Amino acid sequence: MGLWITVIIVIFVVGSIFGARVNPREKALGETRDKARKMGLYPRLLPAPAWTNIEKAAENRASMVAYYNVLLPQARLPLMRACVENGMFTVVHGAEKFKDYPVPLKGIYAVDMQANSIGLYWNEEADLHGTQLEQMKTFLMSLADV
Repeated sequence: MGLWITVIIVIFVVGSIFGARVNPREKALGETRDKARKMGLYPRLLPAPAWTNIEKAAENRASMVAYYNVLLPQARLPLMRACVENGMFTVVHGAEKFKDYPVPLKGIYAVDMQANSIGLYWNEEADLHGTQLEQMKTFLMSLADV
């Protein structure tokens, strides 16, 4: 009887240790977000806005999507919301000068520009290790200058 109790305890402890391991995907996402913060991109997870046309997680619940933005304290940006289709902007609301503007990055769903902030809704799975973060920041800054 004592042997079975010992075996059950050992299985429980070993299972707890393996269950506490960090998922490699989650670790990579955490490192990407930390890297983004250090370079002035501010990542957040938000419910996907309806205008982005991102599929809902359920009929009555929006999917969570990564939103990376840059704050430009002195900027006065026009209001603009655009979805990315076939590597080009499709303006949903605001400045039409961005219509058919090319998007050189992968995994971008949409861009949102307002007052002193410009950000993008991004599929982090497209670049788990954040290799395009620098390009992302440069792209957002170039949009602010257009």
